[in-house]
Amino acid sequence: MILSLCSSERSQFHNFSMKTGIFLVILELCAKMCISNAEDGISREQEQQSFLPNYWPFNNTDKQHRHQNVSDPAAEESAPSFSMHNFTERNTNFGFDLYRKISLTHDNNILISPLSLSFTLAVFAQASTGETHNQIVKSLNLQLLDGQGNQLPAFFHQLRGNITQNKEFVLLHNTISFIWKDFRIKDSLRNLLKQYFDMEFLAVDFHNSTSAKSIINQHIKLKTSGKIPTLFDSLDEQAQIILVDYIHFRGKWLYPFSTKFTELETFYVDNYNTVQVPMMFKTTRIAYTFDKNLRCVVLKIPYKGSAYMLIAMPQEGDFLSLEDHLTAGLVESWLRSMRTRKIDMYFPKFKLDQKYYMHQLLQDLGIKDLFSNKADLSLLTDQIHTKVSQVLQKAYIEVDEAGTEAAAGTGSEITPYSMPPVIRVNRPFVFMIYEDTTNALLFVGRVANPMEF
Repeated sequence: MILSLCSSERSQFHNFSMKTGIFLVILELCAKMCISNAEDGISREQEQQSFLPNYWPFNNTDKQHRHQNVSDPAAEESAPSFSMHNFTERNTNFGFDLYRKISLTHDNNILISPLSLSFTLAVFAQASTGETHNQIVKSLNLQLLDGQGNQLPAFFHQLRGNITQNKEFVLLHNTISFIWKDFRIKDSLRNLLKQYFDMEFLAVDFHNSTSAKSIINQHIKLKTSGKIPTLFDSLDEQAQIILVDYIHFRGKWLYPFSTKFTELETFYVDNYNTVQVPMMFKTTRIAYTFDKNLRCVVLKIPYKGSAYMLIAMPQEGDFLSLEDHLTAGLVESWLRSMRTRKIDMYFPKFKLDQKYYMHQLLQDLGIKDLFSNKADLSLLTDQIHTKVSQVLQKAYIEVDEAGTEAAAGTGSEITPYSMPPVIRVNRPFVFMIYEDTTNALLFVGRVANPMEF
């Protein structure tokens, strides 16, 4: 028997006057139910343009984030002081840890949604005990919440509520479980997942794989308004559960680019390669800073509502140094040192479509037992020898003049500087999308070549 849990995120296009982009992240987790005790076989960019010659005095212009505490009455007396800021900071560091693992494997484009994956892992944390549970919680940097009643799922529940209530942009998130019609999930876990993760449970006959595939694909297509027309090309007839997690973000730039100014310009992929890209242009007031140690310019482009894109572009293509230092603390130091000035900005339109098998990456982060015969998922089901065999994340984004639509200790010296009147984002860069009120990292990626889809 095979227990297969699959999670996905995918975004959709709505009709803007100008299209904005799409993030879609699909997490596919597959788990096997094994009777045997066999062990599983586990089995950077060059020269950048120098354009930041001067520095200016420190000036903090960022607004403060609103953070609220979550308390579980049953554990109120014993629970340590823990705020939403603490929670999202740890979640962000988990995302950067994962991003770092991917960035070390290649110099190409990257796109992931740490938030979606952390929600999926949180579900497994509720379904597991012992060392399996401990490894998941430790990887998520949430040990302080563990053992405090339902504090951990309560924070995920509040975060999900906070990020989806803003009316000026669309941010949807949901989790669906397609379950083999005769498979029994423990009622206690089912109730907990409904309460804190608002999870849907739908019965499917996986033995009729053609019918099951059609049902699941049609359901996900409907949920994502057609942006994921075919999630699965095939299904294992022995599958027991497919867990699908999706997130959809659609935001309009606070100050959009005008399509009439978009022209083809050169993007310097490295010392030897260039591509012609549609380069957007606008004159705007923008917040920015310069990290002297990491030699990168950092720009903050706001969306309508409480969300923004953060762009970090190294001057000399030193992605190893930048990506090695990415932490929530580093980002906060960038934001604190930012100054706002009116500039002419050139920014490329781009689309990314990425897929990652997370199995080994998560093991490298310390989540090992979940993928082996040591897995303890006894809170999920009474059926023994259950393990997770695969984690897949697929992401898509398109960024254009109107905005973005998406469905999926730093050691640095931060120094404000005198911004040139014109800046061109015409070198590889790292970008992050944050929801501002919770400081939650929704998406993180690298654009090494905007023309590689």
